Amino acid sequence: MEVLKIATAGSVDDGKSTLIGRLLYDTKSITTDKLEAIEKSSKKKGYDYLDFSLATDGLVAEREQGITIDVAHIYFSTNKKSYIVADTPGHIEYTRNMVTGASTAQASIILIDARKGVIEQTYRHFFINNLLRVKEIVVAINKMDLVNYSQKIFDEIVGDFKELQRKSEFKDQTIKFIPVSALWGENIANKSEAMPWYTGETILQYLEGLRSEDFNEVTPARFSVQTVVRPKSESHHDFRGYAGRITGSSFKVGDEVTILPSLTSSTIEKIHFFDEEFEEAPAGSSVTITLTDEVNVTRGDIIVKSGEAPEGTKSLNAVVCWMDMKALQPGTKYILQHNTQNMAVKIDAIHENISTDYSGNSIVSSLKLNDIGKVGLKLSKPLFADAYKNNKANGKFILIDAHTNNTAGAGFII
Repeated sequence: MEVLKIATAGSVDDGKSTLIGRLLYDTKSITTDKLEAIEKSSKKKGYDYLDFSLATDGLVAEREQGITIDVAHIYFSTNKKSYIVADTPGHIEYTRNMVTGASTAQASIILIDARKGVIEQTYRHFFINNLLRVKEIVVAINKMDLVNYSQKIFDEIVGDFKELQRKSEFKDQTIKFIPVSALWGENIANKSEAMPWYTGETILQYLEGLRSEDFNEVTPARFSVQTVVRPKSESHHDFRGYAGRITGSSFKVGDEVTILPSLTSSTIEKIHFFDEEFEEAPAGSSVTITLTDEVNVTRGDIIVKSGEAPEGTKSLNAVVCWMDMKALQPGTKYILQHNTQNMAVKIDAIHENISTDYSGNSIVSSLKLNDIGKVGLKLSKPLFADAYKNNKANGKFILIDAHTNNTAGAGFII
């Protein structure tokens, strides 16, 4: 079954957790014991409705404060699709959580409280989706029941958001505006009778209509070698394959390839998936490839089609989301992890701190926790990478603190 990965974002009390809980309820994805717990808790609080936010807020602190702190991955299915929802926090102090939660999303739901309209946090949520180049965005204008289901208010918010959209550098996206009431389940999975002026799709109908081919990127094929496969059985004693995941576009048997960084060449002999062989493997496939020549290939190498190799460089510029309590400063050293390879890296320069509310960037000497900035890096050896806008999988990396082994930052190559 087709799987769609969704990220969500919303400010405090916008009703994000309630919306996700309503989706789970309307698709019959809440277990009986969980539903009973929600009913009991709702009655205890004196509500005359079910508090569906309890279906998603997993941490004790989240339930007590009524906010989302950590990234939770929530699963539900319909007859058409399976969904993985990254429920991300919207607060500025959890920017790093939103970046990591949305980093693999194919679509995103941004919530806006109809009473508040477009606010500063909306700018940040939209900016991060643009940074991560999420192509399909649903803007769910929630709590329409609290503004008497006003079409005028809905249209004003849509106009304000489109003005925000014009500030974005990333234009290759579709934005769908849907008026909803998550509390009462209006335009979530079922059409609202209270808003006859809205004739479009519900959130679930829109998500159901998205196709996997809508997210396929036509980019050069990349195959990062995860491990060298050498079976110890007598029947396969001379087998040597390379296991990894294909990104960009497909590989076929007979393709002439180049191995990076050695720049040696060969041809794809076979493509294995478990005990089967295929003539072609599309992007997203985790396979084992064998080559016609006995060339040296190790973990961390990248196999590309000959003539499509990215240029190796020992210096690069990137946008970095900083995730460590210790500030990022020029001259500091880290381990750069790019796909399956790592190398030493030194921070050469911090060019600017990027304003996520589009108010203008600023020159800074360091990046603090949750800051996003443009950074220059010097590498200990050549890195064969793409710009993130050209190839997401081969254009991102993480920075690791060698002393603590903590992930200190996430980077997107410019």
